[in-house]
Amino acid sequence: MSFFEDRRLLVKIAHMYYEEGATQSQIADEIGVSRSLISKYLSKARELGIVEIIIHDDTIHPFRQLEGKIERLYGLREVVCVPNLGNESSKARVGAAAGKYLLRVIRDGQTIGVSSGTTIHEMVEAISTNQQFPTVTFVPLVGGMGNERVDIHANHIAATFAERMQAQYKLLHAPVVVDSKEAKEIFMRQTSIQNIFSLGTKANIAIVGIGGTPEHSTMVKSYLGQEHQEYFDQSDVVGDICYNFINEHGQASNVSWNEKVIALEVEKLKDIPLVVGVACGVEKVKAIKASLEGKLIDVLVTDEQTAKALLEEA
Repeated sequence: MSFFEDRRLLVKIAHMYYEEGATQSQIADEIGVSRSLISKYLSKARELGIVEIIIHDDTIHPFRQLEGKIERLYGLREVVCVPNLGNESSKARVGAAAGKYLLRVIRDGQTIGVSSGTTIHEMVEAISTNQQFPTVTFVPLVGGMGNERVDIHANHIAATFAERMQAQYKLLHAPVVVDSKEAKEIFMRQTSIQNIFSLGTKANIAIVGIGGTPEHSTMVKSYLGQEHQEYFDQSDVVGDICYNFINEHGQASNVSWNEKVIALEVEKLKDIPLVVGVACGVEKVKAIKASLEGKLIDVLVTDEQTAKALLEEA
């Protein structure tokens, strides 16, 4: 019988290492074998079920299983889930978590594209770091002028990110939406606007909000007024991403809004290596699901309630 089949020896080594706190070198000296063999014995003990390593993360990280299910279901790089404490509180927590994620993955010299919205605003408000990023550039992915709150515009968000992180930023001098398809074409031919969208398309990371169905959209109410519901009655819209309205498959919906909006196109969003979707709220579940189905985002930052509803919707 080989040493590897001697369960008594495996149990002894496991006890010494895991319970008595002996080092592998100390165990090797006592047993009379090399340190490399002790490492193999410990691996064999785990393989045979003599040792089981259990990570007690329920209190430290209670949403790991929930995150893992969504990651596997949609092939995501990562899901970050926070506790649900009501709409505005959840937005603030989701924003803060997204800020921490960005600080973890950002690298010198990168270009970071940003959309707009209340949750992205919460994210930039929560950013806190002593590190400086002088070679990082923030760029808007959507138009930055209109009737909405100025603090949730992409231009303001890009500039505030840059200020708080000691980085560079660009501004997109264009409205969110124009009066016609022809007007959009004129805007998009402007060199300054072309340059911003060209830079946005080449971004290393995109931070984007995900909007819910039109009746819940501040953007829609702001630009379409009381007629907004009638505007979408016969449409397949489930929500929006970067101000592009999308259907349940994550494709751009066939609505005239998309012909007039000044924003990075849905298909071009897919070309960005890392797209982080930041959103919460049960009214956004269908839009988030569509974004995942369409492979528009690689990382999702959300809250517990939204995550559970997303799994129920699957």
